[in-house]
Amino acid sequence: MTAPLAFEGLRLGGRDTEPFTLAVPEHHTVAVLGDEDSGVGTLGGYALGLERSAAGRATVFGVVIADLPQLERLAFRRRVGYLPAGEGLLQNLSLRDNVALPLRFAAQRRPAQANEEERRRAAIARATAFDPALVIMEQPFDGLTARAAAELLEFVRGGETAEGARRTILITGQELPAVIHRRIERTYRLTRAGALELEPA
Repeated sequence: MTAPLAFEGLRLGGRDTEPFTLAVPEHHTVAVLGDEDSGVGTLGGYALGLERSAAGRATVFGVVIADLPQLERLAFRRRVGYLPAGEGLLQNLSLRDNVALPLRFAAQRRPAQANEEERRRAAIARATAFDPALVIMEQPFDGLTARAAAELLEFVRGGETAEGARRTILITGQELPAVIHRRIERTYRLTRAGALELEPA
């Protein structure tokens, strides 16, 4: 069975790093943590075909999105929820319009008028608007209370099935709130040399 998200032999953070290989199993929440120099912040871009690696590839549902023609790439990305670092909200639109953006629906305030938790909730609502099977989140819990972070993760998981979470989730960032760790099946640490180390549960 093909993993919903797989990275094969990517070079992160420079040419002298070890090849990065990881498969994110269906219905699992996996976190890859590392400092800014590790290259962990580029994983979402590689998966969505926003960036190209000098070596290796990223596949989403068995497809290398970067290899698709532009219109097919844009259509395919609708199958993946994406929350970039920060919140990725458009500052000239209201929170409602930001959420409605992929749907063509929250408050009439602009992101600058909302607190960080409200902006993060709007960004996650937008990332999950099409009810994707796979969600990629970059530093999603920065600046949130432990309670808010836990609530947002449960929302993104989309409920439970016999196999685990309804959605497959990849979280990237530098650190996670302690309360989040018990809801993540696997947490990896990416070193500056490119080594991927499984953290103890």
